[in-house]
Amino acid sequence: MQYVLLSSGCEMPIVGLGTWKTEPQEIEEAVQLALENGYRHIDTAYNYNTEEAVGTVVNKWIKQDKLKREDVFITTKLPVFGNRPGDVEKYIKLSLQRLNLSYIDLYLIHMPFSFHSNDQMNAPLINEDGSPRLDVESDIIETWKEMEKQVEAGLTKTIGLSNFNIDQVKRIHSNAKIKPAVLQVELHLYLQQKKLREACKKLDVAVTAYAPLGSPGANAHFMAKYNYTLEDFPDILGLPVVNELAEKYKKTPGQILLKHLIQQDVSVIPKSKNPERIQANIELFDFELTNDDLERLNEIDKEEKGRIFNFLFFKGVEKHPEYPFK
Repeated sequence: MQYVLLSSGCEMPIVGLGTWKTEPQEIEEAVQLALENGYRHIDTAYNYNTEEAVGTVVNKWIKQDKLKREDVFITTKLPVFGNRPGDVEKYIKLSLQRLNLSYIDLYLIHMPFSFHSNDQMNAPLINEDGSPRLDVESDIIETWKEMEKQVEAGLTKTIGLSNFNIDQVKRIHSNAKIKPAVLQVELHLYLQQKKLREACKKLDVAVTAYAPLGSPGANAHFMAKYNYTLEDFPDILGLPVVNELAEKYKKTPGQILLKHLIQQDVSVIPKSKNPERIQANIELFDFELTNDDLERLNEIDKEEKGRIFNFLFFKGVEKHPEYPFK
């Protein structure tokens, strides 16, 4: 395993297991398989409703002396409906309770925009038309200050951001006492985020790619949960050049896509519940793409036209002043 040394001093495994959009029983099986295959980085979030399942397996391994707590890197996230200074401590403690852990390795602000909360359900407050009620008065700088307090209290070792744009990252960074150590964003062959990555490098902010394989099941999820469909949904795994390189290196298309990112110091958190793919997604350290092949893949970038997760399935979210993709 390779590691990314974060500005907080922590080492983050460059490959982790994503747990979005998976049922609890499936997550327990996936985390079990991941740990057996050498994963030591598990990514979850309050919104995913997978924290309990992740915690169940991790704690079982710890109790069986298969793992020490410090050997596994756990990332979770502040929910979009808790994106206010007064809610940060509440939700990090709820996440710790769900995970049954005493600290988190990396705690992220999940979104720069904010929704009002239905406090009885710990969920977004929904308008009559089905849209989330936007909290347009939320202040991400003040929220970040509360994130810093969680580090000082020992509830998380590292803090960072997710889905923030360049200007938002710079604004947090310039106002921070504890600088953001990680930015987690959608990043794959069609959306390579080159300008954002370069800006983060200058700020010593590590970049983690979610949906590094293009999230093949996302469109079905969008339709089922939000009645929202993304037109021309990409099949990145099926691209001819990816399959050509897979044949050349005797690897799977997924391994080529993941290697393209980690070879450029981008950490990846591919999600899978398939045993073969879970194993394959971490077998990335016995080959190197040539510079010419890296460049061939770099040229496929569609920039913003390649974005899958624009969050427009949250009806009206583009009206929020902190919506990041204007």
